[in-house]
Amino acid sequence: MPTPYQTSIGSFTRKSTFFWGSVGATVGLANLWQFPYLASLHGGGLFVLLYLACLLLVTLPLMVTEAAFGRYARHGIVLALEGLVRSAGCSRAWLWAGRLSLLAAFLVLSFTAVFGAVALAYVFFGATGTFSGASAGEVAQVLSALVSDTGEYRRFMAWHGFFLLLVVWVSVQGVVKGLERTLRLVVPCTLLIMLGLFALVSYQGHMGEAVSRILGFQPQNVSLESFKAALFHAFFTLGLGMGVWTVFGAYTTAHTRFKRSILAVVLMDTLVAILAGLMFFAVAAESGSGADERGFALLFVSLPATLGQYPASQLLITVVFLVVVMIVWATALALMEPIVGWFREWTGAPRGLSAILVGLCVWGAGLVSLLSFNLWRDYRLMGATAFRWLELVSGGVLIPVVAILIALFAGWCMTRMLTLRILGRTPNLIASVWYGVIRFVLPPVVAYIGVMYTAFALSGMCDNGADALWCETRPPAISGAQESPAEPTAGAVQPQGPAPQPSAQPDPTVESDPPTTPVEQPLAPENAPNDEDILYHSV
Repeated sequence: MPTPYQTSIGSFTRKSTFFWGSVGATVGLANLWQFPYLASLHGGGLFVLLYLACLLLVTLPLMVTEAAFGRYARHGIVLALEGLVRSAGCSRAWLWAGRLSLLAAFLVLSFTAVFGAVALAYVFFGATGTFSGASAGEVAQVLSALVSDTGEYRRFMAWHGFFLLLVVWVSVQGVVKGLERTLRLVVPCTLLIMLGLFALVSYQGHMGEAVSRILGFQPQNVSLESFKAALFHAFFTLGLGMGVWTVFGAYTTAHTRFKRSILAVVLMDTLVAILAGLMFFAVAAESGSGADERGFALLFVSLPATLGQYPASQLLITVVFLVVVMIVWATALALMEPIVGWFREWTGAPRGLSAILVGLCVWGAGLVSLLSFNLWRDYRLMGATAFRWLELVSGGVLIPVVAILIALFAGWCMTRMLTLRILGRTPNLIASVWYGVIRFVLPPVVAYIGVMYTAFALSGMCDNGADALWCETRPPAISGAQESPAEPTAGAVQPQGPAPQPSAQPDPTVESDPPTTPVEQPLAPENAPNDEDILYHSV
């Protein structure tokens, strides 16, 4: 058997970098635009407890497994699996888990950069006073001009290129001078700014209702759907199945207690989501807007419209969207790393060249999503734009398949002795629980998540006028989720935007019809991501 190319792709110099980098990888836009809504809908503090239980008992073991692979092998996910396959005497077909994980990371990074571009543009809009005193309708027009205007798509492309340039600039400088230094600066600063914003919102005196909605126990709102919502959100919020944890595990120092660090990351991710939820609901209470908004329209329409009425709104909006940019930037850096690391291990190319080539490929793939909001919005496959298919393939297929393969490989292909040796020194009870979850719980649970995610997304295409075969026999439970937002059947795979506007004459070639509500109401631009797009794991 030929020996694969071996190279040191880098390592962190400080043991706390694994924690800060992992926080940057897990804290994404779903913490801002989805978790608060789910908590308020499904029992407040009881939902938070359900969510923590799903994190600790279901998804945390998979997170530990991926990181343990990297720490043991000191390679990215492909070479790590190759070494483990040889040690366990398993089929080389298991290597597809690593290859598919890189493809998932590539696709997710490609459209994550598109949302980073929107956030970056909003920093500029805020700094120039575009949103100061603006109504929700005026903010929606600004967003539509940026994202959906076919005559201005080059401006959107420029913001997209600028955001990716920031990502590539850090990656080119290497693991220590680039990735480590940036994450150790950006992630703590982001958290500190969020705390400052939280203090400002609390000072306004509207935190009582927010605490009641997010942390108050509301047992009457807890149901089986609440458990589903918690499970789906717990799976997609941790960045699983994309090789991030394996490469970060490979970078850890010998003194890093990575299992404790992973537990701290999970708790920090939850705290940030709660903090964001309290801020958003407090702002909604002050403005008198609906507190049940979520998704793209909440972040890019309702929030700037509300903050635009504050004193010193120009500075406030700029700072808020600077935080959003930093969150997406940290996520993009984490997604970039497994791809760059694999390319270096595969080709032996220097770091700078690898980062530039990967960045160019990501930029090209990102244009597919970007242009599907404007120039290509009428070009559809079975009723869905290119962006929606990319999101569905990555979130509904690739990420769940990779997670299932990793769990099966660790639980059934490798020997118990090898698996526990890779896990490292762990109390016997915890090691036994982890091993049992990996073997018996994760495969069926993740398969359920992937199937429901895909079914719900395909059902959403039918609501958009698609005439695909599955639209004739779509699952009643999935379609029911669209008809009754208060009782989402698919849990966390609920759409992320505002409710679709009614249409007098549905047209299958149009993403969504012109809104029939007054212009003052918060609404998403016509072809921006809306209620029909899931956007769960994307950022």
